[in-house]
Amino acid sequence: MNKAVFFDRDGVLNRDIGYLYRIEDFHWIKGAIESIKKFNERNYYTFVVTNQSGVARGYYTEQDIKILHNWINTQLTKYGAHIDEFFYCPHYEYGIIKRYSHFCECRKPNPKMIDDACKKYYLNKKMSLLIGDRDSDIICAKNAGIKGYKFVGNDLFDFINNIIFK
Repeated sequence: MNKAVFFDRDGVLNRDIGYLYRIEDFHWIKGAIESIKKFNERNYYTFVVTNQSGVARGYYTEQDIKILHNWINTQLTKYGAHIDEFFYCPHYEYGIIKRYSHFCECRKPNPKMIDDACKKYYLNKKMSLLIGDRDSDIICAKNAGIKGYKFVGNDLFDFINNIIFK
């Protein structure tokens, strides 16, 4: 069984500007790249789990999300780091794009994105964790049966070193 870290995206890895999808609007949180690299070096599978209701709201498309996520991984490779897979939920019950406007089990705080990763990558939940910046992230971790840590502060690397790798 393998261990994993799940990162929420907006507010943890990058500044949360609300409905981010354009590369030019992306700004790393201080210490995010170093944090990802540290987990990579410690043999954690490294994932992003993110709600992306902007798709259902008609603000951007799934293709826009994929372009941004590919770009993020390209940037990370310059530092010897990577995300193994990005999981996202494009659904939102009150959206305007019909095919995305419904309740979805993958939308956090529901644990489906984590559960899917656990099955696909044979993850040990007792050795896995989620780092998020909202209560819904921590509830998601609890619902999935993994540890959840609420990121506070402005340097993710300091946070993981003080909380997780102390």
